Amino acid sequence: MIIVVDTNVFVGACLGIGASSAVVAACLQKRAMPLMGSTLLAEYEDVLGRKSLFTRSRLSAKESSELLDVFLAHCEWTRIYFGWRPNLRDEADNHLIELALAGGASHVVTKNVRHVGRMELRFPQLFAMTPEKFIKEHVR
Repeated sequence: MIIVVDTNVFVGACLGIGASSAVVAACLQKRAMPLMGSTLLAEYEDVLGRKSLFTRSRLSAKESSELLDVFLAHCEWTRIYFGWRPNLRDEADNHLIELALAGGASHVVTKNVRHVGRMELRFPQLFAMTPEKFIKEHVR
């Protein structure tokens, strides 16, 4: 199953949040194939660089960086050649949909389903799901 893992899910895994950790673990165990693109990678790196977010993290900054490196080794690099904008109310989330469509993903796994799930353009093959729902329905 090909998926896009939103930044908030990867950060949740670094913070030790159960369902987010399970999504990243599923990717590392090859039970899901995560896509990665330049915009999403830049967002991951930006957020992981915010020390204030990780004051209570179970991982050190170095360990979070190492987890990102391992995660990236399991990702399929995907180039986006076509933009689908405007689509989402939050412009900052449009790249997730574009990455999913470019790479043939079936799901965008995000804690922000309220924004990502409300696409103006509908793609019947693409679903936005919380980490909890994704793990419950698709990872065994």
